[in-house]
Amino acid sequence: MISKTYAPQEIEDKWYSYWIENKFFSSKPNPDKEPYSIVIPPPNVTGVLHMGHMLNNTIQDILIRKARMEGKEACWVPGTDHASIATEAKVVAMLKERGISKRDLTRDEFLEYCWEWTHKYGGIILKQLRKLGASCDWDRTRFTMEPDLYDSVIDVFIDLHNKGDIYRGHRMVNWDPQARTTVSDEEVIMKEVNQKLVYLKYPLVDEIGEALTDEAIIIATTRPETIMADVAICVNPHDERYKHLIGKQVSIPLINRAIPIIADEYVEMEFGTGCLKVTPAHDTNDYVLGKRHDLPIIDLLNEDGTLNDKAQILVGEDRSVARKKIIKLLEESGNLVKTEEYKSNVGHSERTNSVIEPRLSEQWFLKMDKISKPAFENVMNDTVQLIPAKFKNTYRHWMENVHDWNISRQLWWGHRIPAYYLKDGTTIIAKSKREALRKAQMDYQLFALTEEDIEQDPDVLDTWFSAWLWPITVFNGIKEPDNADINYYYPTNDLVTAPEILFFWVARMIIAGYEYKGQYPFKNVYLTGIVRDKQGRKMSKSLGNSPDPIDLIEQYGADSIRTGMLFSSQAGNDLPYDDKLVEQGRNFGNKIWNAFRLVKGFQVSENPEDLAQPEGSQLAIQWFESKLNQTILEVQDHFSKFRISDALNSVYKLIWDDFCAQYLEMIKPGFEQPIDKQTYDATLAFFDRLMRLLHPFMPFISEEIWQNIIERKDKDSICIAPFPQAANIDQPLLNDFEILFEVISAIRNLRNAKNISPKIALPLAIRTDSEGRYAALEPLILKLANVESIGYVTGEGEGTAFRVKSDEFFVNLADELDVETEKENLQRELEYTQGFLDSVIKKLSNERFVQNAKGDIVEKERQKQADAESKLETLKEALARLG
Repeated sequence: MISKTYAPQEIEDKWYSYWIENKFFSSKPNPDKEPYSIVIPPPNVTGVLHMGHMLNNTIQDILIRKARMEGKEACWVPGTDHASIATEAKVVAMLKERGISKRDLTRDEFLEYCWEWTHKYGGIILKQLRKLGASCDWDRTRFTMEPDLYDSVIDVFIDLHNKGDIYRGHRMVNWDPQARTTVSDEEVIMKEVNQKLVYLKYPLVDEIGEALTDEAIIIATTRPETIMADVAICVNPHDERYKHLIGKQVSIPLINRAIPIIADEYVEMEFGTGCLKVTPAHDTNDYVLGKRHDLPIIDLLNEDGTLNDKAQILVGEDRSVARKKIIKLLEESGNLVKTEEYKSNVGHSERTNSVIEPRLSEQWFLKMDKISKPAFENVMNDTVQLIPAKFKNTYRHWMENVHDWNISRQLWWGHRIPAYYLKDGTTIIAKSKREALRKAQMDYQLFALTEEDIEQDPDVLDTWFSAWLWPITVFNGIKEPDNADINYYYPTNDLVTAPEILFFWVARMIIAGYEYKGQYPFKNVYLTGIVRDKQGRKMSKSLGNSPDPIDLIEQYGADSIRTGMLFSSQAGNDLPYDDKLVEQGRNFGNKIWNAFRLVKGFQVSENPEDLAQPEGSQLAIQWFESKLNQTILEVQDHFSKFRISDALNSVYKLIWDDFCAQYLEMIKPGFEQPIDKQTYDATLAFFDRLMRLLHPFMPFISEEIWQNIIERKDKDSICIAPFPQAANIDQPLLNDFEILFEVISAIRNLRNAKNISPKIALPLAIRTDSEGRYAALEPLILKLANVESIGYVTGEGEGTAFRVKSDEFFVNLADELDVETEKENLQRELEYTQGFLDSVIKKLSNERFVQNAKGDIVEKERQKQADAESKLETLKEALARLG
């Protein structure tokens, strides 16, 4: 018995458990099948499901389910990323609640807490993906810090160092004072903030620091707390205002240290006062300028953003507090000229939201110039395809301007850098302290050395340094380069991810693929858009504008969410989310369910002798067979071009419009009348194919209906049923049915316009040169339009007329119509049409218009004239028929 309403929660839990129990998602190398593999963009262990995950993983699941139904060995590898910065922040916050400071713990003690947190919370998002219907091979779940993957990352570091591609250097980096680590350029988010632009005086002094005159140089800065680290004032050598001062000295306010005035064309004369304070330790551009002029470097900030002893004043104060206090000190000393409100873009840490500090630091780097070339070339020549292709320009810009990759992070949670230091500063790269000791003894003849004499680098590797190996390491392709999994599943087929990580994850995976497997890691990269609210804002918890996906699933069902997310989601374009889209998905599910209940509720006549198949039903089956085959081809074409949203919309239209609204109406028996078995069986067969076509998009309802169409065997599932294949398409029949639907629609509209009940059967006459076409369609016209009879005329027919293509149709409404009212209506319409025709003729009589307007515009006006004249003729004939 089919329940009256569709209950998604009960059905979704039932079928997901069934799929897992029967291991329909499990995969292993099968030489008799074509492999199809996807690796999940591993969510952070700190993460919970958000709307972006919903969109991304729905698309992945659609691709993997379709491939599985196509008979491919489909393998979707799930997993999570250890997320160094984010996880440390979570653990530090957890410890703070317990009254524990990270600084009071040893490294090993802190890592124990990290593992505790990961084991407790790290798998939440993967469990949530099951609610969405994600058909991952859960037995293959990987984690970037599990032993095999950990070892692989360390092996790659050692290999690249041995090749001379990894080096240690003193560079300007992005520093996160809250997390106390470097972050990559891609992890810096620029935000517009309100600041104070502070104008202050640097008095001129002589060689011994004594003031020369009242003359001073005025500079403007948003960072007055760094003036104690200034090492020069720079002006443009062509600036007439300051030429006479080049080579002289000024004194830094408050600390009275003399610094030189230098000249460099880098300074823009029109910007600010034309004078620039040079602080190499705290500004990237100043660092470059300082190197060019061989200036000293003074770093006055501690790791946590507080001022150190080199500042001389305000030591120990946080930089933001120091900024406010120093403005007051400058004012009291008479060195403050003025302050102005100023808006500018300031870099913030993506993870902690702390303002980024440019900082000179000893870090590990990977040379990117040579290693990145294959990844650049093979995307540009479409060996690896970016979808949509517009992102190739972004990719090209990044790759043509690639910088060495800062791969070290000042954290404890992560893959620890395998570098060991002797007390004399010698660096040894090794997999363990014991191996480092052996190398020291053998390579440097330091036989008296012990493990206590060796210190490992405290830093860990950038999270992306493990993530860039993900498509290889999930198949153990670094540790076992020739194992069965890597040989079968690699390269993977498609990657689905967000454009914002195109460079620092996608590009780097492609780099690693060519470096370690000699080929790309995936053939296609489908780049999703950002899920936004009605105001165009990115959905986020911090803004409070994002619904909880699990709540949505509980309310609407997973199938509704999946379709709702996809209805307006074109590749690379942002998705304007609206609950109405999800409601549309729910309504679609209800429509399918009610249609199935209708069909299963038919009383079936088992004996063909008792009830023959109606001609109209035969024709309807032939038509829908072609329509279904046509749509299957459309869907396959959309999938081949990664137009996933278009594929869904084709299926939606086929089921809602063609099957439910048209086909079922054609074959539906009369009230309390049975349906013939041939039509019933054909309809269930259509339902079977429709559910298989729908399954990748709406896996739960399609499984429920498919299982109820006929009696299934144990351990059978639509998951592994064949994806529908297109057969013959009768295009002339499809064309005839387009005309049929126009005729039926016109008759129904006529009823509505004349306020005639659909229960009243009306006579229809047709004037046409193709009587054969309508003779075949007559049974369906009679049924769907409630026409009592159909006749054919060569001249004028009786009644109200309408046209479809070149044919004219007459519906005799004589007994149902108020003649006088109809005459008045026709007369008004005739007068309006005549007025419209007059205005068109006037425009076409204007020689200037005809000569100067574009040809297509003139042609449109002429078509308007022809249409109006034809309508006038029809209206006049209708009036004449009414007397």
